[in-house]
Amino acid sequence: MKKFLSILMALVLILSLAGCGAKEAPVAETTPATPATEETTTETPATPVEKKVITVSTKFVDNEQTAISLVKVVDAINERSGGSLELQLFTNGVLPIGKDGMEQIVQGSDWILVDGVNFLGDYVPDYNAVTGPFLYKNFDEYFAMTKTPLVQEMNQKIEADYGIKVLSLDWVFGFRSMMTKTPITKPEDMKGLNIRVPTSQLYTYTIEAMGGNPVAMPYPDTYAAIQQGVLDGIEGSIMTYYGTKQYENVKEYSLTNHLLGVSAVSISTKLWDKLTEEEQTILTEEFEKGMQDNLDETVKAEGEMAELLKAEGVTFHEVDSDAFQKAAAPVYTKFENWTPGIYESILAELEKIKAN
Repeated sequence: MKKFLSILMALVLILSLAGCGAKEAPVAETTPATPATEETTTETPATPVEKKVITVSTKFVDNEQTAISLVKVVDAINERSGGSLELQLFTNGVLPIGKDGMEQIVQGSDWILVDGVNFLGDYVPDYNAVTGPFLYKNFDEYFAMTKTPLVQEMNQKIEADYGIKVLSLDWVFGFRSMMTKTPITKPEDMKGLNIRVPTSQLYTYTIEAMGGNPVAMPYPDTYAAIQQGVLDGIEGSIMTYYGTKQYENVKEYSLTNHLLGVSAVSISTKLWDKLTEEEQTILTEEFEKGMQDNLDETVKAEGEMAELLKAEGVTFHEVDSDAFQKAAAPVYTKFENWTPGIYESILAELEKIKAN
């Protein structure tokens, strides 16, 4: 029995060793078949957006409201265009402004100029008549004038003849009035007064018509000139009055509102025609929004500065606007390149505006 068990255990051991040495047959790897209906597709890379880089040049310094509003316009246009437009703003006259800036527009450069309406007047002189002396008693009257057929015809002429597209005529920065040592309420009060003016025929003729003696002088020299008695006063906006501290020299501010400070926004028709319809819409809408922002903030600032000036001892005076307007009428006859009868045409449009 023992012998039988030994033999049986030996057989089991042999069979176990044989099983351990056996090898499993390799399993073949298979790749799933691609369904017969599946199509292989290749994605076409998106066409990159062509970026148009446009220079925006202005004389205004960074802390002036027009420049502040322009920053908002440029940012909004660049964002809305989705990368197709890149407007680059240059303030403080670091790039060509005035006549040189307008020449960039005429030559068809990728350029937008924000500067005085008078620089449009170098090409279509009647623009200067529209911003002439003693026409408007408030901003709204001027804004309405820019929408009249009279002014729209000027826009059409300058576009057709010179390739200048006017995007806006409405970027105001305030009326100019008189800062003097004595109050002014009528033209007779101006007699004999030496009043500083910028180097401009329009300003010179206007002060002469008002009864004063115009003295052309760089503005930075005016502070000392008033102290020394060379000047009896200067003319300028309420923000200029406060910002340059002229209230330390003269305490009378007479609201003649003889000239309106306003800028135009101009672009070359060659550049305009290269823009898509959507890009044109973006530019138009955002510059319109910027104009309104500039207006709202300017009106607000004027109110605030009036109170600050009163706190400094300044007295504000209303004037006989009709008397001054009548006195200034001859100014409109001194420019031979203005259309004959342009003054009467402007007054006729003003009557319609006031009636409405």
